[in-house]
Amino acid sequence: MKTTLPEHFNKFVKKYPQVWQGHQKLTEACAKSGPLDRKTRELIKVAISGAANQETAVERHAVMAVQEGAKDEEVYQAILLLITTVGFPQASAALKWAERALTSKQ
Repeated sequence: MKTTLPEHFNKFVKKYPQVWQGHQKLTEACAKSGPLDRKTRELIKVAISGAANQETAVERHAVMAVQEGAKDEEVYQAILLLITTVGFPQASAALKWAERALTSKQ
């Protein structure tokens, strides 16, 4: 499973620490706003990231979902649900990104 963060992400956090801290606070506030557990939130973020064509986000949230107890097949199903809303090509790309992240040796 790919556990290292992309270099561009690390550079962003280092260059803009206050922006990153603000992002983290917003993330925490959204997480605390309702009853969804972390695993479910990560699966939702996988799907949102896939729909938005965000390769790095699909990879990261797929890994985080599995770290929170999701099975690989749950990640893949969250992405398959995109087919009827954003289309097969986008879902196919997101599946490729998630699979790469979950099967990588990094």
